[in-house]
Amino acid sequence: MADEVRMTITVARVLRVFLDDVAQPRYGYELMRLTGYPSGKLYPVLARLERAGWLTKEIEDIDPAIEGRPARRLYRISADGIQAARLALAVLSEQLRLAPGTGRRLRPHGGLV
Repeated sequence: MADEVRMTITVARVLRVFLDDVAQPRYGYELMRLTGYPSGKLYPVLARLERAGWLTKEIEDIDPAIEGRPARRLYRISADGIQAARLALAVLSEQLRLAPGTGRRLRPHGGLV
């Protein structure tokens, strides 16, 4: 994969949408609606995931005159992306569950429980 993906909560939420149905292509507005992220937050994440090879992008095959709208950019999670995302999300989940070396949970706003 070309670029390393830094796992953040934002990236994790976007990946979760793709992993919910790996066969389903997604487009920008749908992803904004499902994640709650505005375009300025979503599209840089999609670009990073595409550069890393986790997502592929294609242009929807429609006739804009018939559909009455421009063709959408469709994003799909790649086979490598599925494996990498599942592993990265499992690691993130474990990191959030337990603070390293303490056996204590991390609080969402910081510190230990």
